[in-house]
Amino acid sequence: MQKLVLFLLSALGIVQLTAAQTPCLGGTAAGYACNGYDLQSHIPLSTFNAGGANDSWGWTDPQDGKEYALVGLEGATAFVDISDPVNPVYLGKLPTHTNFSTWRDLKVHNDYVFIVSEASGHGMQIFDLTHLRNVTNPPVTFTEDAHYSGFSSAHNLVINEDTGYAYAVGTNTFSGGTHFVNIQDPLNPVAAGGFGGDGYVHDAQVVSYVGPDSDYAGSEILIASSGSMEWVSIVDVTNKTSPQSIATMNYTNSGYTHQGWFTDDHRYFLLGDEFDEANNGFNTRTIVFDLLDLDNPQHHLDFFGTTPATDHNGYVVGNNYYLSNYSAGLRVIDITDIASGNLAETGFFDTYGSNNNANYDGVWNVYPYFGSGNIMINDRSEGFFIVKASAPDTIDPVAVCQNFTAELDENGQVIVSGDDVDGGSSDNSGFFTITLSQNTFDCSHLGPNTVTVTVTDPAGNTDTCTSVITVVDVTGPVFDCPANQSAEYNEGDEFYTLPDYVASGDVSATDNCTASLVISQDPVAGTQLTEGVYPISFEATDDEGNSETCTFNLNVVEILGVDDFTQALNLVIFPNPSYGTITITSDSQNLKSISISDISGKLILAFSEVNSNSETLDISAFSKGIYFVNINNTITKKIIKQ
Repeated sequence: MQKLVLFLLSALGIVQLTAAQTPCLGGTAAGYACNGYDLQSHIPLSTFNAGGANDSWGWTDPQDGKEYALVGLEGATAFVDISDPVNPVYLGKLPTHTNFSTWRDLKVHNDYVFIVSEASGHGMQIFDLTHLRNVTNPPVTFTEDAHYSGFSSAHNLVINEDTGYAYAVGTNTFSGGTHFVNIQDPLNPVAAGGFGGDGYVHDAQVVSYVGPDSDYAGSEILIASSGSMEWVSIVDVTNKTSPQSIATMNYTNSGYTHQGWFTDDHRYFLLGDEFDEANNGFNTRTIVFDLLDLDNPQHHLDFFGTTPATDHNGYVVGNNYYLSNYSAGLRVIDITDIASGNLAETGFFDTYGSNNNANYDGVWNVYPYFGSGNIMINDRSEGFFIVKASAPDTIDPVAVCQNFTAELDENGQVIVSGDDVDGGSSDNSGFFTITLSQNTFDCSHLGPNTVTVTVTDPAGNTDTCTSVITVVDVTGPVFDCPANQSAEYNEGDEFYTLPDYVASGDVSATDNCTASLVISQDPVAGTQLTEGVYPISFEATDDEGNSETCTFNLNVVEILGVDDFTQALNLVIFPNPSYGTITITSDSQNLKSISISDISGKLILAFSEVNSNSETLDISAFSKGIYFVNINNTITKKIIKQ
């Protein structure tokens, strides 16, 4: 069963539990607008100690199938273990090679991630992702395993994993076009030429072509978005030493040709323009080209979304186009009937709740390629999200109850959660809530109580069972116990009469359920104590038989006059009171040990091997007050420091 999180529904007098994933119910999930996509988890930027996020990609470890998120940040690349998407683990980050930058892009090939940035001198970082397998004390700071310096900076990076070539675009080489790098040996990248014939390239995709144009079957095709040049170029890069321009594609109402992606069959190309919404005032537009003939591409249709938000990166998986739509979040478009020109938005998850305007706040990138179906979202300011498509559900959950013993707390109350009485309930969706007909108990409920447990899945299907909750009180009374103290008896009386500390209110106790407690004192009140230290103990027992005790030490001392004083051992302490020093003398035997304690019993000074019949002690640093001098562990006398 998934980990459960507790919610108290005080108005209804019940407790609700829901799986840590938050299903999209009623159009929201954890406060985020949604349709058809459930929230798995969220990591804010503060966890990464970052001020902004950008691109992202994913890696699935071929050794064990574990999934990892690679999160682009302004100053680093963060790595997150999402093999448990509900409880992602932030493993650490790889700092930027040079400076911070708004732009960072990354792609994966053969268990290595390749990272570029627009920071000057950054080049391309290379990091072995197998380092993520055994991080023992996350988060840690990683170091790059290799570096490619064939260009200073790049806006973006494309990798064709079929051929083992990386294509950096928007670099300071090849007129800002495409810079080829052979990464077949990932730790030893080799420059492999480039192409600048169609000018600056902002973003691109490179595929081993399997489309309908037989002229290019098996060729390596680059399709590039030109940014402010407002066109898409198609280039055959099979021969790295002699790439060939095939065609360019234009469209109306262009602003900034940003990024696009082939359909899986390479027949259609879906393009996003980053300025057209703001420039023209229409809703999010996806431009679709028909590439039946690569030499003669045709505009096929314009699809308009449901908000005016600016579009950014988009990717195709099967019959879905996953679009990072800035302030409108992740948008999912069904392209099943793209040939007939019928596209439809089928779901979304909006991580940026402020608005859906044509601006550059919100989702920068999504990654929809994990085999688990989990989708990674990178929001510029809100951080990292994992979502997953909701599934229609008509199957009832299975409610399984267990009996539970609930212990009252110090306030005489206990709240029982659904997890306490759940004996293994389940649902096919993996999500469910548990409600109890009664979840709050107090002293009046001691003993067995039968409650009804209802298990509800996100679709509203339910099942019930009953649980016996036995309420017990195992909390003993709580004492207000005095600190250690001293008491005096006058010379000649030879004893101190112990008072009734309970009757005087010096000792008291309370209990969570028992209103009137009987407190016993040992020794009992009226006991006569001679000079010495005595433990004074108290015990209280509540109606449920729970007992607690309290003890303090009472130091009984004889009062010493403030004039010079002679007692046993022919002992003299002078001057008393004293401002600076006291002298202790004995005419009959040596002083062996001397200690001085304050009125609370705290030891201030101690000398264990004196062996003289006279000793002078400096007490000038003592605070004003009463102190007790113990000589030879037999006689205690009071002195006053002025």
